[in-house]
Amino acid sequence: MAAQPFAGGFTAEARRPAWQDFMRKLMALPQVVNAVQRVRVGATPARQVYREDNVRLLQYESDVEKRFRTPLVFVFALVNRPYILDLRPGKSVVSHFVNRGFETYNVDWGRPTPGDQHLGLEDYVLQYLDNVVDQVRRRTGCEQISLLGYCMGGTMTAMYAALRPEKVRNLILLAAPVDWSSRDSLLSVWTDPKYFDVDRVVEVFGNAPPQWLQASFLMLKPVQNLVEKWVGFYQQMEDEKFLEDFFAMETWLNDNIPVAGETFRQFVKYCFQRNLLIQGKLEIGAEQVDLGNIRCPILNLIAQQDHLVHPNQSLSFNDATRSTDRKTIVFPAGHIGMAVGSRAHRDLWPKVADWLEQRSETVRPAAARQRPAEPEARARASRST
Repeated sequence: MAAQPFAGGFTAEARRPAWQDFMRKLMALPQVVNAVQRVRVGATPARQVYREDNVRLLQYESDVEKRFRTPLVFVFALVNRPYILDLRPGKSVVSHFVNRGFETYNVDWGRPTPGDQHLGLEDYVLQYLDNVVDQVRRRTGCEQISLLGYCMGGTMTAMYAALRPEKVRNLILLAAPVDWSSRDSLLSVWTDPKYFDVDRVVEVFGNAPPQWLQASFLMLKPVQNLVEKWVGFYQQMEDEKFLEDFFAMETWLNDNIPVAGETFRQFVKYCFQRNLLIQGKLEIGAEQVDLGNIRCPILNLIAQQDHLVHPNQSLSFNDATRSTDRKTIVFPAGHIGMAVGSRAHRDLWPKVADWLEQRSETVRPAAARQRPAEPEARARASRST
């Protein structure tokens, strides 16, 4: 631990440890600058395989032999960027599935422009996400795919699975809110219609400004985000690995994007304020979102120490569905720690990959794929003679 300045009094001898520590930190500044310049995010090679407007579908590439026909698609929130799921080596959720032989994709929603302020949930769920799912189904030849939705992306994934259940084989939700009946989180308090006029916000700004969203998230835990984090940085700034992880995380935290105004309005008004989703009263387009339509296997991953999505906002999801194969894991981590925490990568994600393996269609060995065709091939050969 760093020496405490002026501990033991103000004599030169008492101040010596603090000054020595300060000089070591000063000498480490070139290392800090170098870490900033070298920061890279994204651990797994990926290529764009589909695009519609600003939305891109990325497929991860690997030398690992494909073992499962059922593809997996990650769906992140509309706030921040989806590479949090593949931040760095050792902190990549994506790698757990790629290395198991899953054909793995990630949806990058892109950055909404001022002209996109009228995009609503209907556009994101029933157009963009549905087209992404159909693209993956065509590419893989599978009628059904697995979906993993994180945070707001998990909420939209649940909506999609309720509206298009025939296309979803497995559903994994990660820190995804679906029930706002309890007012346990600060976000629920701040969006209370008594204090927050979402219509006025959208009228003034068009899209929800990224700087405003980021400031709101920071103020959920102001001491930790604005003080403790930087004290910890000072104490560990001589550690090269710490610096690499720290600046990769800072890159993601500050890579903010706006949220399309109409989607922001609908999400605040119909979810936070009226809690229509869990009640089966939410409509997207002309369709009613009934979570009871979901019958596929469900794995609900909940962060026990989540300050953004209180566990109570996720716990009721499984019971709202008609799935007979459903499981909930409440894991001791925070909202972001579920994706980048060392403990989650050691103790949680291998189990999630095991769960998905048991519920995914495997790739048949080459010999097995050829055998059914052999009689037909012999018949054609005999006819030709």
